[in-house]
Amino acid sequence: MRMILTALFALAASPALAAGDKPFFSLANTDFVVTIAFLIFIGILLYFKVPSLVGGMLDKRAESIKAELNEAKALREEAQSLLASYERKQKEVQEQADRIVAAAKEEATNAAAAAKDEIAKSITRRLAGAEEQIASAQASAVKEVRDHAIAVAVGAAKDVMSKQMDAKAAGDLIDSSIATVAEKLH
Repeated sequence: MRMILTALFALAASPALAAGDKPFFSLANTDFVVTIAFLIFIGILLYFKVPSLVGGMLDKRAESIKAELNEAKALREEAQSLLASYERKQKEVQEQADRIVAAAKEEATNAAAAAKDEIAKSITRRLAGAEEQIASAQASAVKEVRDHAIAVAVGAAKDVMSKQMDAKAAGDLIDSSIATVAEKLH
């Protein structure tokens, strides 16, 4: 009702009423015809309750926008909590990775030290074995040389003795052979 009164007052203040050459309530006056058509249009809109429908639609739209905003806020809060959770997890994983790397470095250092000690022990054992083999070979070579020298001396003595059979020469020859063997062995 308030809208109808507002429309009538608006028409009353229109320039059509101020025009004095044609009567306002005549169908020849276009302003009057337009005013009547406008009032009929407004009446039809009011009859079919279009303003309340439009208002209801606007209210529904406002409620849906409000619901969407609330949902967006909830989603944003959920996203922020998820982000914080993932950041915590990422930090924990990074700390765990750092611990694993530190443990691996320590283990590698220990393994390298153990390998170094084992190599040093192995080298010491091999050097001792090589020195033992050298000493054994040297002793074997000295024994072979002695045996060969003795065999040569015995053979030479035998030859000399067989050629010189006298007793004095044989004694001298034996003394000289013993002296020669003693010199060669020492």
